[in-house]
Amino acid sequence: MNCSPVIVNRLATITLIFGALALTSCQPELNNNNIAPPNVATTNTTNTNTNSAPAVTEKAAFNVPVTLPLLDAVLTDESFVSKIKTDLQLSDEELQKVRDAARNAVITLGQVTTSDDERSTRDSIAKARSTIRGVLGNQKADRLIAMVQQHWGGTDAGELPNSKPSAVPTDTRIVVNAPAYRMDVFANGELKASYKIGIGYPEFPLPVGLRKADTIIFNPTWTPPDEPWVKGKVAPGKKVAAGSKLNPLGPIKIPIGLPSLIHGGKPIDRLGTFASHGCVGLTDAQVQDFAMEIANLSEKPLTLDQIKDYAKEKTKTVDYDLAGPIPVELRYETIVVEDGKLKIYRDVYERGTNTEENLASVLGAFGVDLNSLPQVEREKILAGLDAMAVDAVGKPVEASATNSNSTNSNSNNSKKNTSEKVTRNIKGKKEMVFQITALTGKGYPAPMEKKTSSK
Repeated sequence: MNCSPVIVNRLATITLIFGALALTSCQPELNNNNIAPPNVATTNTTNTNTNSAPAVTEKAAFNVPVTLPLLDAVLTDESFVSKIKTDLQLSDEELQKVRDAARNAVITLGQVTTSDDERSTRDSIAKARSTIRGVLGNQKADRLIAMVQQHWGGTDAGELPNSKPSAVPTDTRIVVNAPAYRMDVFANGELKASYKIGIGYPEFPLPVGLRKADTIIFNPTWTPPDEPWVKGKVAPGKKVAAGSKLNPLGPIKIPIGLPSLIHGGKPIDRLGTFASHGCVGLTDAQVQDFAMEIANLSEKPLTLDQIKDYAKEKTKTVDYDLAGPIPVELRYETIVVEDGKLKIYRDVYERGTNTEENLASVLGAFGVDLNSLPQVEREKILAGLDAMAVDAVGKPVEASATNSNSTNSNSNNSKKNTSEKVTRNIKGKKEMVFQITALTGKGYPAPMEKKTSSK
């Protein structure tokens, strides 16, 4: 589905090709500043090589999950290719083998060769690392992955409010918490609007960190990329007009740093589940309301009537520049204190965050000692924690395998993973909620209900 600017072909610049990658996720079926979130362990995995490529740290692994389709996109940026050839001293033969491996993964994207319970986020990342190591050897492969992570690290749009879990902003910003399927608008620390959202598939998760929004694009066009997955009623390079039923973007798209967008076009049944390759998905009504909110935040206001007037001219694309950039904070918090309650969300991106250690840390930040809770209450909470320490299809996520790019994570599942087909649905319960008296009046605010529906 289209999560990015218009793509013409594979030889476009990296800006365009990242859009091509995202195009596969945000369309309907057609047949930073790298900052680790509070619930994510941040122990570094040290790379002993001291050359220019950064170490593959825990934070980088979470923020930039390198899959073979992503590598394929990055390798179309000739300036980046030139850099890795020089820094890693790659031969033409080595480079071509890496290109071929990444391209082959893209060609098989979407092929039905495995079932939902045979795939995982870690599998896709582990497969990429294993494949690259098979071509380049461990040292060069790990440095290449680190360079890709640095290259695609996201844009810096400010500072996190603080390092406390469930932190409430004191400034103006958008906050997205992927496992909660929730996006909030804050103005000077006050919650103004909340939206239930669709998030990136586990194989193409939303990144973590700080981005920014500075443009609202009304009635965006879509040009399918020259890629193998483009099928059905559209053709590579042939522009799909704004307002067309074949255009997956809906009436509005808001870039927040490649390859991610916030955009409309989503049916209501894709809210609260997976819906894209790295985008925040909204219904058309939601995205119109959201556009009004961020325009007002930037002090270049638009009324909802004005926004709907743009929608009436479906074939006319308009770029509306905001008066200033709005920070967009992307979080991955599976253990949250919200409105006096403890909420534990499913670890859908398999980051190993639902651990007793993290639970104790989150509660401790709000003055609650886990071990001091009554035994019955504590046992219920720990049982809920275990129930949510599973991936999208219900398989346990090993807490010890916290580095998503580790070659050891989910090794048994990796043997089964033979395609890059995305996981579209979640099996089972998505969250557990516990009322703890000592948390009364504390935590992140409850969502504002008026903004959560599609109407």
